[in-house]
Amino acid sequence: MEAIQSWVSEHKLTSIGTLWASAIGASLVYSRTASSPMKPSLRLIHARMHAQALTLAVLSGAAVYHCYEKSGGDHTLRENAAADPHGTDMDPWELFSPF
Repeated sequence: MEAIQSWVSEHKLTSIGTLWASAIGASLVYSRTASSPMKPSLRLIHARMHAQALTLAVLSGAAVYHCYEKSGGDHTLRENAAADPHGTDMDPWELFSPF
């Protein structure tokens, strides 16, 4: 589970795109097996809407998780600032990080 979590953390856009594509495929398969008189174009529109709703839910969850992680990381930043108020013990890569 830890390996999957680290891969998803490193490849966020790839995992979201894969989830979106698989949601479209699953919705198309479901609508094809259900005996509905919908046209194929309407099935595709519905599949895209289902995939979009799922993707928005996942993105919202990822945003909440990111804020949760950041608040935990913010706590450790305050502890480091208390130890060294001038911030001279920073790594060089931290100087260029936007986060």
